[in-house]
Amino acid sequence: MKFLSIKTVALVFAAGVLTSCSSRLVGTWNVQRYETVTPGSQGVSLQNIGTIHFKGNGTGTKNLDYTVLGITRDDKAAFKWSWSEGKYVSITGDDSVFSKTWIIMENKKKYQKWKSTDGTNHIQILELRK
Repeated sequence: MKFLSIKTVALVFAAGVLTSCSSRLVGTWNVQRYETVTPGSQGVSLQNIGTIHFKGNGTGTKNLDYTVLGITRDDKAAFKWSWSEGKYVSITGDDSVFSKTWIIMENKKKYQKWKSTDGTNHIQILELRK
């Protein structure tokens, strides 16, 4: 009978944990809330603006439609995504406000809450629900 070394078992366990966390993201999520906050100013909060679909191969598609300050945005584009350390999700692709690295604030099976910044004084909050 062959036994696996402790190191091999630990690597397999770690790979399983990382895969299970990122696989939690796979699927179609409703963008329940997207909010932009600027300290000292009134923020903008949008509800139910569309869906984001994450595929298991690290790609995905957005199907978002929203209006801010009279400007209508139709964001339907493919993107790439990556999961890092169970703390961050990076979305890359087009020049969308969603293409950035997000800090995972809550990571549940049917609910995700992320925060990010645009590099200035604006904070974005994204809430996703399955």
